[in-house]
Amino acid sequence: MSTAAQMRAWTGPALLTYGFRPFFFGAGIWAALAMVLWVPMLSGHLELPSRFDPVSWHAHEFLYGYLGAVVAGFLLTSVPNWTGRLPIVGWPLGGLFVLWLAGRLAVAVSSGLPVWLVVCADLSMLVTLAVVLTREIVAGKNWRNLMVLVMLAVLILGNGVFHWEAAQGDYAAQGYGLRIGLAAGLMLIAVIGGRIVPSFTRNWLVRRGSGKLPVAPMKTFDKAALIVLLIALLFWIAAPENRATAFVMLLAGLLHLIRLSRWAGERCLSEPLLWVLHLGYGLLPLGAIMVALEALRPGGVGFAAAQHVWMAGTIGVMTLAVMTRATLGHTGQTLHAGPGTTMIYLCIIAAMLLRLAAGGWPMQADILLVLSGTVWIAAFGGFAVLYGRLLLRPLPRGA
Repeated sequence: MSTAAQMRAWTGPALLTYGFRPFFFGAGIWAALAMVLWVPMLSGHLELPSRFDPVSWHAHEFLYGYLGAVVAGFLLTSVPNWTGRLPIVGWPLGGLFVLWLAGRLAVAVSSGLPVWLVVCADLSMLVTLAVVLTREIVAGKNWRNLMVLVMLAVLILGNGVFHWEAAQGDYAAQGYGLRIGLAAGLMLIAVIGGRIVPSFTRNWLVRRGSGKLPVAPMKTFDKAALIVLLIALLFWIAAPENRATAFVMLLAGLLHLIRLSRWAGERCLSEPLLWVLHLGYGLLPLGAIMVALEALRPGGVGFAAAQHVWMAGTIGVMTLAVMTRATLGHTGQTLHAGPGTTMIYLCIIAAMLLRLAAGGWPMQADILLVLSGTVWIAAFGGFAVLYGRLLLRPLPRGA
């Protein structure tokens, strides 16, 4: 049975016909809802029965809750294309999604649960996903994408370390667990983004005539830039404020700015679906440079704010860009960002800039953080509203 035939044969909810549907929809709602909870938590007006302190809960639920769902949706959709094997649909897909939901609930009420139960609940979806994808990649002999599985395994490791640090009473929001998970997310974006950004850009430009096209991805320069980034992130995980880390991170940032400049991004400013991908990738080297500068000359915007160029910027912008484009493409829509989609892009960019400003102007931090959270909610709430109808309804007949 082909992929299309398998999806047509499914008679249950349309949400379970492809991996991107439940996980992108869940990710969008959770990103908005978690921020709705976080804003009053920040001011002390709300307290969750969680074992995590408020800042650690906020960081964990973005990095391992939200990002974990986006990674699951992307990989469950992409791996069948990479391997030529059938996607996971129906109740097995629904089971994976329920495991993700169980993790969110367990972390939120973790103060009343055994530590081992919370850890098992939270890691269960990612571990199951890794097992399933390993089977698919090995069966399809798609060896070039084993690196993606390695990065998924590192994400799982980071989540486990985050839980361990929180159980010890450490401030997990600035611990090894967060840095390991963030590094895994950045490497996923560097590897996968380095494939899709120039590819999507080339396809769009070719349809519009001759001219400068992106350099083909994953050539010698790209591989060297990725290796330097990996080394820089390993240094950063071990010693984020070390001067040696700063210099390697600066080099990685410069190399990835050069990498981005080879993808003809200046030629696609008229299409938000494309320029947002270039911007999202560009925030990766910008974040590296800001983290490095903060290590060399502390006191600029602070490590937490500089780190948010990666978290709210690179990961927030890039994942929102991928979710919108993938949803349009896989539901038979025109690959064009309308006014609503452009607005949610501008909101997520504003959220990142306001969070950065809060680090630079500590006297105004409270109001800037609330404003940042508000436009963040608008971005992901807007995604859930605009794209929910596409994710929840079946494909039209013949599509």
